Amino acid sequence: MRGKRERLLREMYAAMHARLGPSGWWPGETPLEICVGAVLTQNTAWTNVEKAIYRLRDAGALASGQTLLSLPEAELSELIRPAGFFRLKAVRLRNLLRFLDDACGFDFGVLAGKDLDDLRPRLLKVSGVGPETADSVLLYAVGLPTFVVDAYTRRILHRHGMVPDDIPYHELRDVFMDVLEPDVPLYNEYHALIVRVAKDWCRARAPRCADCPLCSFLDGGVA
Repeated sequence: MRGKRERLLREMYAAMHARLGPSGWWPGETPLEICVGAVLTQNTAWTNVEKAIYRLRDAGALASGQTLLSLPEAELSELIRPAGFFRLKAVRLRNLLRFLDDACGFDFGVLAGKDLDDLRPRLLKVSGVGPETADSVLLYAVGLPTFVVDAYTRRILHRHGMVPDDIPYHELRDVFMDVLEPDVPLYNEYHALIVRVAKDWCRARAPRCADCPLCSFLDGGVA
């Protein structure tokens, strides 16, 4: 079973990459911007997150972690308004910023030298930081090998008969991490390709299965 799953995951990756090419993921000019985006993208479309990040850039708030952290909460809320749930996200973002300030003084190279199995549980204790947000920060901003899964991942693997629709986050993450080597570029690109395929082909409604890069795998799932 493990060998078949590993082979299938690698073949699916190869098919997506051959069709779509490299993704250049994650959107963000700095590790700090990536962290901001990881919080702001909760329950909203990335286009709205981009608007909020542009507003933060224009205000000079992304000059440094300390600059962003020093913003009054009301001002931060207003700047990120396009991302939706802006008051709640301002609180969550400030919680993450305080953690980063305490843990490394916003020196992400310090975090990159930490053990993933030690750092991830600490990050998950930050109020407002769930598993997907934590893994996005750790993979894309810090450069540690943790696989990010989301609703797109669940949809694609479920439709290909590989996982149940209600699989918990940690089990879905383990589907990848149990069989793939801990490789940051691979994890980065694999998640990006899944997002691209889900948005353009494996849509929640009216999926375009016939033309999907993964159409040949529809009968090759692993329960």
